[in-house]
Amino acid sequence: MGIYGALSTAVSGLRAQSFALEHISGNIANSQTVGYKRIETTFVDLIPEAPLDRQIPGAVIAKSRSTNTDSGDIYATSNETNMALNGSGFFVVEPKVGQNDGVAVFAGTDYYTRRGDFDLDKDGYLVNGAGYYLKGLSVDPSTGNIAGSVPEVIQVSNSFLPAVGTDRIDYKLNLPQVPKNASYDDAVLGSELLNVADYAADPTVAGTGEVQADDLETFLSQSVAGGAITAYSDNGAPVNVQLRWAKIDSIETGGDDTWNLFYMHDSAATGTDPTWINAGVDYTFNATGELTPAISATTLSGLEVNGVSLGDVELLHGSDGVTQFADANGQSKVTTLSQNGYPAGEFVSVQVNNSGRVVASYSNGEQVELASIVTANFNASNQLKRLDGGIFAATSESGEAIISTDSGIVGSSLESSNTDISEEFTKLIVTQQAYAAGTRIVSTSDEMLQEALNMVR
Repeated sequence: MGIYGALSTAVSGLRAQSFALEHISGNIANSQTVGYKRIETTFVDLIPEAPLDRQIPGAVIAKSRSTNTDSGDIYATSNETNMALNGSGFFVVEPKVGQNDGVAVFAGTDYYTRRGDFDLDKDGYLVNGAGYYLKGLSVDPSTGNIAGSVPEVIQVSNSFLPAVGTDRIDYKLNLPQVPKNASYDDAVLGSELLNVADYAADPTVAGTGEVQADDLETFLSQSVAGGAITAYSDNGAPVNVQLRWAKIDSIETGGDDTWNLFYMHDSAATGTDPTWINAGVDYTFNATGELTPAISATTLSGLEVNGVSLGDVELLHGSDGVTQFADANGQSKVTTLSQNGYPAGEFVSVQVNNSGRVVASYSNGEQVELASIVTANFNASNQLKRLDGGIFAATSESGEAIISTDSGIVGSSLESSNTDISEEFTKLIVTQQAYAAGTRIVSTSDEMLQEALNMVR
């Protein structure tokens, strides 16, 4: 090749080092860009065709090498819609192209990013700092199960959460073997039991038993409290459901240890009007304090409290949820008392949890999962095409996106740039020196050409 070949090779080296300098410059400039992936430079030598004993190193070209699989550090933020990926995936996003009649119009093309600085816009969409909108799968708010199969742009509604009426109460407790109510006298056998003769109407009749207002004081003295809970009607009206237990028979008096459950019906009842209603089920216990037969649930049919109707409400005891073990206090001990209703609630905030679910919080204390964030993986992530804003597009070399809900999402966090400033400065020094060395080759080649030209003088 001679002097001209050496000069050409040196120029290719200068071009390659300039190309590397662009990468270093861009990496340093984006050292604080959320989710940025640095670009490395690789050099490829070009060997001219020549006999084996006449081969020379030849020129060089520089190529880009992506580091999309190299994660940056994850750090916590105070924004509950920020998120980071603790894994190799990418968020699936889509750009907005405009509006039609006030409704956002999206491009219909999926892009991918590690930039997780998402926040709500005025229309309730989750958009990141580069202006791309997050996609996910819809979730059935009543079951929490994923309802969709095709990722869509996530939109959070700020409308009220409708009220849900109570139809189930989880209720577990232990009843004392000897209830020490106001009527109990340890010197009188059976004094702890409900005495039907003390009532105008028999309150122990299954299905129709009731305590009249005139007998309220007697009933309270012959029963023990069983807990109270606020339930809700279909329109969200709160209802105070109070429960009491009365032991109506015992082994000591020659019968079986049997209890009846009552619920308060009308706190303002007078005269012969019913104030407490019998649930209509005999709870009978054996000598070891277990129900015989077992009762896993009891339905309070047409439950109505102080004029507010709840309809049929199921009391769920589960397995061994109601027991009769000796208790020195002689009172019931409730271990579980919860219900599934709630009043209407106003939208308060939204967050992304570590399961990758978008969760809306409401003023009534309820939290509802609205969407499940999906992530995309690629067989060759480093072959994705880079676009502005930390966005990547799939290529034939990267392969198609593999969508997953196994996200590895870390909520209230962001992934920093994977640029290491100290490493970039080191590469900068090396690149500068290599470029300077290349200029020496150009200068030397030029001097040699001048000497060759001077030979003809």
